[in-house]
Amino acid sequence: MGETRNEALAAWIKAHHMSAEELADAVNDAIGDLTGKPGATSERTVFRWLSGENQWPQARQRTALEIVTGRTITALGFVPRGKRKTVSTPPAPRPEDTSVHRRRFVGAATGTAAAVAIPLASPATPSRVGTSDVIRLRDHIANLVELDAARGGHTALERAALAGASEALSLQKLSATQRVRQRLFAIASDFTATAAWSLIDAGQLDNAGRHLDRALTLAGMAQDSEMIMQVWNLRAMLARQRGDYAEAVAAAQAAQATTAVRRSPMHASLAHARTAVGLAHSGDHRAALRSLGRAEDAMSKADTATPLPVWMTFYGPAELHSITAIVRDVIGHPAEAEAASYRALAALPGAYRRNRANATVRLALAQLHQGDVEQACTTSGDVFQIMAGAPIPGRIRQTLGDFQRDLITMASSTHIAHEWMDRYRTEWSTP
Repeated sequence: MGETRNEALAAWIKAHHMSAEELADAVNDAIGDLTGKPGATSERTVFRWLSGENQWPQARQRTALEIVTGRTITALGFVPRGKRKTVSTPPAPRPEDTSVHRRRFVGAATGTAAAVAIPLASPATPSRVGTSDVIRLRDHIANLVELDAARGGHTALERAALAGASEALSLQKLSATQRVRQRLFAIASDFTATAAWSLIDAGQLDNAGRHLDRALTLAGMAQDSEMIMQVWNLRAMLARQRGDYAEAVAAAQAAQATTAVRRSPMHASLAHARTAVGLAHSGDHRAALRSLGRAEDAMSKADTATPLPVWMTFYGPAELHSITAIVRDVIGHPAEAEAASYRALAALPGAYRRNRANATVRLALAQLHQGDVEQACTTSGDVFQIMAGAPIPGRIRQTLGDFQRDLITMASSTHIAHEWMDRYRTEWSTP
């Protein structure tokens, strides 16, 4: 038949974790917005697009697809009639492929807290709520993840995330279908968890637990195992920062029990790694190493070609090496911790500045715990160069505080220790 699978469209659907039915709904909603009458696109229609049986949708469907995805119809792999379609691997999404509305939101969120408060939705109350609204809000979550990667957790990010959650909950009251309502509950949970993470990363822990309680409730209402896993992962991180290691272990074990973990080796790896950290701090060193081994085994079974959910994009070999460094250092294996830190730094993409700073301070701690004070002070000083021009997140400041405490304990009388404290104390302790 000469049909060629539309890999570009398939890649977009996969990256957005959508089903063919959801895309059909979104296209119909967009047609309704354009014409005043919902479209008649079916799940079967989407399957025909994907298989290549239909390489050029109807005009209204083409326009709706561009509205829904923010890409041109040809970038989605469709070919005008009369032109031959060549087989190629779809290019990675480029920044210019995203919608103008999305870029404006990122720009606003990067600015002041007042700018972040710009409403996510159009001023008019929508008459109908459907899958296109779900996609739009998911894109806003992705924007916030990008902002978090650039700036770290901060108050404006928390406010933007809570505004997104509020909009999702308002829209679910207007939704006509149970499926869309559940997806909006899941999105509200995701936004609320993002608000909690912004506080955890900033070291402002008081309200983070309240946000996570709310996020877990919303995830349960959505019946969304992915979101439940995300919330338990953050709960484990929050408990560890508070020094409640028993709760950290319990939360990580709750994450292990989710359906998302049973389905995905990468999710399982993260849950076991979080458990390992909690167990190490609890003093159960053998169990910590067993959990670390399970995390490594699970990651070895993961399909690296499968896109991760937006909230999990931070997790991969580099992050597992970083967690290994923490576990090894806590249980008294600083040489192994140093080696793991070097592996983390080697595996980290260049754009992950905050992760690189965090791995660097963990490397400095491992060196200090081996008695190499001069090298440790030099390494820790690199953190300030890595983060030059950007605020140091609260979590990293906390770890630098651990470094100074151990430096005073181990080498308080040395010149290098006093020089480090005189040079960096103000820099690392200032929010």
